[in-house]
Amino acid sequence: MSISFQTNYASLVAQENLTTNNNFQTQTIEALTSGYRINNSGDDPAGLAVANQYRDSVAELTQGVINGNSALSSLQIMDGGLNNISTMLDRMQTLATESASTSFQGDRGTLDQEFQTLKTEITREATNIGLVAGGANATSQSVYIGGAPTGGSLTSGAVNIDLSAGLVDADSLGLTNSTVTTGGGGTTAGVSAGAALANLTLNKTVALGANPVTFTVYSGNQTAAVSLQGTATVNQFISAINSQIAAAGISGVSADLNATTGSIEFQGTNYVLGPITDAGHNLFLAAGATAAATANGALYTTAAAPWAGTESAAQTLTFTVGGQNQSITLATGTTEAQAVSQINSSMNSLGIYATADGANVYFEGTSPFTVTPGAPGAGTGFTAGAIASTVLNGGTLNSATQNATNAITAIGSALAQLGVVQGTVGAAENDLNYAVSLANSQITNDSSAESQLRDADVATEAANLSKAQVLEQASVAAMAQANATPQAILKLLQ
Repeated sequence: MSISFQTNYASLVAQENLTTNNNFQTQTIEALTSGYRINNSGDDPAGLAVANQYRDSVAELTQGVINGNSALSSLQIMDGGLNNISTMLDRMQTLATESASTSFQGDRGTLDQEFQTLKTEITREATNIGLVAGGANATSQSVYIGGAPTGGSLTSGAVNIDLSAGLVDADSLGLTNSTVTTGGGGTTAGVSAGAALANLTLNKTVALGANPVTFTVYSGNQTAAVSLQGTATVNQFISAINSQIAAAGISGVSADLNATTGSIEFQGTNYVLGPITDAGHNLFLAAGATAAATANGALYTTAAAPWAGTESAAQTLTFTVGGQNQSITLATGTTEAQAVSQINSSMNSLGIYATADGANVYFEGTSPFTVTPGAPGAGTGFTAGAIASTVLNGGTLNSATQNATNAITAIGSALAQLGVVQGTVGAAENDLNYAVSLANSQITNDSSAESQLRDADVATEAANLSKAQVLEQASVAAMAQANATPQAILKLLQ
């Protein structure tokens, strides 16, 4: 190598190494002061891309845990409301059971007052927790937690909760018509059953023609024979029906118009509706079409017997109920009213009740039964074999405990339905707890994986700093020596 003072190669080499060592020391100091191994994209491009994916997953899962805990809190609020409703159903069952005992000597009306209040409170609380028709929580919900594989379907990152059928108000639980007062269960008798609807409106004018519309309403020991004729609006005919029912001493039974179906319906808690004569389909459907939509589904049996007048000779009636026979002898001279009174005093305890309208005696029973008149004498009140029996759907009449026993059945069904909703909410709570637990585990592991790529190893970087400082100091010393080398040339020139 020639000696030259134009180019100091040794100094250039020393400068280059000094720059490298200085950069190394700067990078090491940056890692130690920031805590990150990767501070710039150039530090580790491939590692940075992977670390960013882990960081994004952590951000997603962190919010997902918040989502899950929020949904869990909402479910716990619903769960508390459902537990309250379950407790109220227990109380209603207690009231119904108390009223269902024939030995109960108190006022069933007082029991029913609390019973009805509990139904109202059930609906209020169901509304409060959003589990009613149109309620905020009575829907199919999806709680996104995250954690799905990168580039894969997001469905695995969500917990689905279907409460669209989780309605727990009194109506949805089938308790609307439940009562524990004396009498039969709630009944709504309509006029549908496959035939064309009357398509009525309240203001529609209907001409009944020469033949009147007739039917009979039986309630307890009262009978209302309804007769309609002439031309009037539907609203006026309905008023006439209700007036005739009330005039017969029957309360709690009324007719109104179902605006949806366009047909007249009857509502009440203690009645049976007899066949309707209306062949012209003006107000009702064909003769006898009195399909009943019952709230309790109980079987109700009626039988009608023509009454021919005062008993002129003794006659025996044989009632068969539940396979057992009981006979009643009507003495000579017994009138229709006396016959009804004697039958009721003997048969009411077996669920058989008699009413009369001057032409027929009607027997009503809480279970299937038959009535067989004995051989009549001349002018006898009942004609042998002339009792026609029909089975209608309707509420059981005149039973002190029937409403209560029906309520017990309804509450049992309500508890089963409520249990299904509670099961759905409970399962969703468990699913969310599992999902949140998994998300927390994923956050921990993804954070650890990101740390391996992004975080600085302090021990290594500290060693690198010491190394960088020594190299920098050596580079400075060497460069000083290299800069002094050209001075030797002056010795040659002396």
